Amino acid sequence: MNRRGFLGTLTITLGGVIVAALGVPVIGYLLAPLFTPVPDDFVDVGAVTDFKAGSTTLAQIDDPTPLPWAGQTARAAIWVRRLSDGSFQVFAENCTHLGCPVMWRAAAELFFCPCHGGVFYPDGRVAGGPPTRPLLQRQWTVAGDRLLVRGRDLPNVPTS
Repeated sequence: MNRRGFLGTLTITLGGVIVAALGVPVIGYLLAPLFTPVPDDFVDVGAVTDFKAGSTTLAQIDDPTPLPWAGQTARAAIWVRRLSDGSFQVFAENCTHLGCPVMWRAAAELFFCPCHGGVFYPDGRVAGGPPTRPLLQRQWTVAGDRLLVRGRDLPNVPTS
């Protein structure tokens, strides 16, 4: 092997080692979420008595699925609506149009999206504006005297 061939082989070998050393962690980082199960936990929202019948209340929960360094972004807001029969409807805070946070207007008994004028009825159905889908509902359950909601958004299927 001549000098030129040796240096060419050495360059290709060292380049391959460097690419492998940098590429394996990057590929592992990108593929790890595919193999990590998402927690399917219920999160405590508060005592059932904290939510009056016929009222809609903004509550905050800790998302059980965030990355360890998520910090304040691991907090999620939800709208909890207690119906007169004692059951609940729990909505994600975000509008289904572009994700802006919706606001509850008790006087009008409507959810309003300030970004593009989306309006939703108290049960989450679209009343007007650009949104085409109702507010996303979260699955809920009552354990003892505590209201629990599933930590991640679920499809728009009424659940109890």
